[in-house]
Amino acid sequence: MIKLPTSLEQLVKNTREKNQKLVLVTGVFDILHKEHQNFLKTAKRIGDVLIVGLETDGRVKEIKGVNRPINSQLVRKTNLENWGIADAVFILPADFHLTHRREELIKLLRPKILAVSSHTAHLEDKANIMGRVGGRVQVIYQHNPAVSTTQLINQQNE
Repeated sequence: MIKLPTSLEQLVKNTREKNQKLVLVTGVFDILHKEHQNFLKTAKRIGDVLIVGLETDGRVKEIKGVNRPINSQLVRKTNLENWGIADAVFILPADFHLTHRREELIKLLRPKILAVSSHTAHLEDKANIMGRVGGRVQVIYQHNPAVSTTQLINQQNE
């Protein structure tokens, strides 16, 4: 059973009571760059409340490799909070990659929109889950392969 931070539970409750549009974004957000900022600003514009779920350090290692993340999940969370774009930032469950856990979290949050970029994995699965809670997946940003955390790390190592 997923337990949300109390402040996030309250934000979600207030959002529903005010009939506002909740937008959810999930991702790694390791070394923040302009593409992250543009993506998040676009996500914020399509709704009233933006919540960002961050992948755990363990999950990032699985996705990106043993040398990642560069920044711990707490540092990544703080960095995103300091940008002031999202209304809330939280750490996703370690097993969020499993369909039933994604669905459990989506049912708890009930976002109207799951905002994604064009290179997001599992789009069909995510769209099915969002449909079951009365929301939708929306591709809001075209991935720019020339700018990524991996590219920035590779440039620093050259």
